[in-house]
Amino acid sequence: MESYLLDWANLLLRWLHVITAIAWVGSSFYFVFLDSSLTPPVDEDLKRQGVSGELWAVHGGGFYHPVKFALAPPKLPEHLHWFYWESYTTWMSGFALFAVSYLWNAGSYLVDKSLVDWSPLAAGATAVGFMVVFWLAYDAICRVFGEREKGDTIVGALVAVLVAIAAWLACHWYPGRAAFLLVGAMVATAMSANVLFWIIPGQRKMVAAIREGRPVDPIHGKRGKQRSVHNTYFTLPVLLAMLSNHYSFLWNHPRNWLVLILLMFAGAAIRQFFVLRHGWKLGRNRHPAPYAAVGVVAIVATAIWLAPAPGAAVAAAAPQAAGYAQVKPILEQRCYQCHGAQLQMKNVRLDSPQALKQHAANVYQQTVVTRLMPLNNATGLTEQERAVVGQWFRDGAKVD
Repeated sequence: MESYLLDWANLLLRWLHVITAIAWVGSSFYFVFLDSSLTPPVDEDLKRQGVSGELWAVHGGGFYHPVKFALAPPKLPEHLHWFYWESYTTWMSGFALFAVSYLWNAGSYLVDKSLVDWSPLAAGATAVGFMVVFWLAYDAICRVFGEREKGDTIVGALVAVLVAIAAWLACHWYPGRAAFLLVGAMVATAMSANVLFWIIPGQRKMVAAIREGRPVDPIHGKRGKQRSVHNTYFTLPVLLAMLSNHYSFLWNHPRNWLVLILLMFAGAAIRQFFVLRHGWKLGRNRHPAPYAAVGVVAIVATAIWLAPAPGAAVAAAAPQAAGYAQVKPILEQRCYQCHGAQLQMKNVRLDSPQALKQHAANVYQQTVVTRLMPLNNATGLTEQERAVVGQWFRDGAKVD
């Protein structure tokens, strides 16, 4: 029953997380596009009102005319829309999903004793600490260097180094799948913290100054804009890290930390292409195709590097033939504790010939091809045993 309830919690939280993430990323992408596409106003009345940019667009059968004021509009409307619930809900649902999927079973999902032999509590606490420490380090970099000359370049370089160090540490402390997810959650936490501690507070101070008739300090808008730009470059790397848990060939690699760094770099480079593309269309900058090319080259180079050698699926020498008599002892020792009479994780049971026959393809895929099972190899399945399972499947997966 616990497994069933956890599956429901996982489903509903994942559903909520995806919905709110789409809303957050969509609004972020839209405002980056809007800022990059604004042109100086033509109408004299708009200029007198303090409008610094405008955009004409058509969507859904209607015409839209958003304008941006340099500092403040002549008068604030009664209803002012704020963009923050998307960020907060995305983070809260994501952390809840991380707690249900990983922290709840930290001993299975966060502990690989071949990397670090620590308790589930220590592994879970350190994972949460990863998010907190990264945010504090990132925020300190922005505070110290963000407002200096060429501050954006300095901050970008230092944050890239910080992410690379975090990826290396995560992949040396945690199982690959958990490490990739943790790095994504770490950066996503910084994104949401940017909204909570900088973007929204700065906007509230600006609104309060306007309503009280005081001059608006432009530093709040500058800082908020800087953190918002950081968030848009974080977006594609975070999405890559979150999706990677479906693709074991990424995080199972011996140098999985380098795989993660390369793909996150590719995502940031491709995002740069889309950010600058809007300005290029207005003649503000050169064509950003080189950024996209760099990102694509990084992805292609990584794919070539990770390509398996012929016959690499079976690392150990396979036996001439393998039948049920050879496979059954392996399953008893390595698999029955999670897929036997007492417990059937993911509704998979392997302790009878009929059940094994039903799940034969999945057993082969999970133990030989993707090597996902046993989870973090907690039961110590050997290479020779994987080879026996592989040969059994290729011989027809017979159970008689």
